[in-house]
Amino acid sequence: MSCIDMTTGETTSHPTKQLEDCCQVVGYSHLTDKATSHSTRLSKDDNQVAGYNPASEKLLDGHPKDTGQVIDGTTSHLTKAENCQVIGYGYNPSYDARLKAALLPLLLLAACTTTPKPPVVPPPIIIAPYAPFAVSKWAMLPDWQTIDLQPTWGAFWQSCNALKNKPGWQIICARANELTQPDNNSLHVFFEQGFTPYQVYNPDGTSQGLITGYYEPKLYGSRVKTARFRYPLYGPPDDLLTIDLGEVYPQLKDMRLRGRLQGNRVVPYYNRNEIDNGKAPLQGRELFWVDNAIDLFFLQIQGSGRIELPDGSMVKVGYAEQNGQPYNSIGKKLVEMGAFRLEESSMQNIKLWAEKHPDKLLSLLEQNPSYVFFRELPNDLPAPLGALGVPLTNEYSLAVDTRTIPLGAPVFLATTYPNTNAPLNRLMLAQDTGGAIKGAVRGDFFWGFGEQAGTQAGRMKQTGQMWVLFPKGAEPSLGP
Repeated sequence: MSCIDMTTGETTSHPTKQLEDCCQVVGYSHLTDKATSHSTRLSKDDNQVAGYNPASEKLLDGHPKDTGQVIDGTTSHLTKAENCQVIGYGYNPSYDARLKAALLPLLLLAACTTTPKPPVVPPPIIIAPYAPFAVSKWAMLPDWQTIDLQPTWGAFWQSCNALKNKPGWQIICARANELTQPDNNSLHVFFEQGFTPYQVYNPDGTSQGLITGYYEPKLYGSRVKTARFRYPLYGPPDDLLTIDLGEVYPQLKDMRLRGRLQGNRVVPYYNRNEIDNGKAPLQGRELFWVDNAIDLFFLQIQGSGRIELPDGSMVKVGYAEQNGQPYNSIGKKLVEMGAFRLEESSMQNIKLWAEKHPDKLLSLLEQNPSYVFFRELPNDLPAPLGALGVPLTNEYSLAVDTRTIPLGAPVFLATTYPNTNAPLNRLMLAQDTGGAIKGAVRGDFFWGFGEQAGTQAGRMKQTGQMWVLFPKGAEPSLGP
């Protein structure tokens, strides 16, 4: 094969040079026989001419042969075969016929070649989440045969007070009413004959989850604002909307939407920052004023507490409503800030940080947009009211995520005491909920009232397993 070197004008012969090597242009124009200003080298597989838009012409690909493409400002009316006659060298007319003859079999071969079909890719395998429950056996519950069920019995009666008229609970609560002063053996027989244990599983199939603690704190406050008592504890605002989605969509039972009206639209309610800065219409909704911002914050997390007034009298307050904003952990935020390690995160350490950094406290609290509103409770209540609407029982009431565990149900909890490996296995009652209690195997252990209860609750961050006891005849459906 002969080619013209356009930089020297000399004709060279390449008897072994293949045709495909002639399908490259390296800085030349095959139309003007002059070196071009382009220095781009294209691969031989591209079969393209340097210096033009590849989208405008593709060689040997079935496009019309006479398309008038522009190459370095010059219009090309060459055939495809003619476009493949330049190799960084000029075009020599003496071998034009031979080049066309060589191209013809390739063109016929390209026309007869069928594009292979892409391999069939099987659809991805979708693994469905595990069912939240699996039938278990009493022997699988740690220490079941030896634990004392007497303290559980009082908490169970509180659940029956709320559930005795509901389907699935009438028979078992009526049977409980027939037991008078039952001993521990009688209680074991009662639960084993009347209930079926189901172990709780997370969507990923694991059976362990986080168990935390909460309590009823004591604060100091006043019914009027003073220089000392300047942090307000609000009742529910008048413009807060609570929409029960289950009334419109049965599949969204027990789910609520909270917001406010803006014109004719429902928009999210004010967050903590906006409430603290006076944007929400809460003037006149102050129930009490307290003396400590971080204590007020933790009262909102606990959901209930007692306030000692200046005259020494005590009042009780409990959860009334929430602004609908998501809960964010300030302990996790402090870990991210480097204040302490994750394993050191506790209510006590958060309070210590707040005492040392009063100037940064409000900005930290605003990292959690969730805000709780309260109501004053009757003083004769023996304990705070849980979400089930009954008084909680110290160390035997559990807050749960009701998307998995039904309120009122007995729940066997297998965990450990705070900051120890000592087993804490007992039958509790699901009687409360919480904004931070999200997940199937997730529980919040109610420790009671006072400083000691607060110490236990603040330190509790254990792993645990849970079994729900369903009344026989009211077991959950595990199939599709």
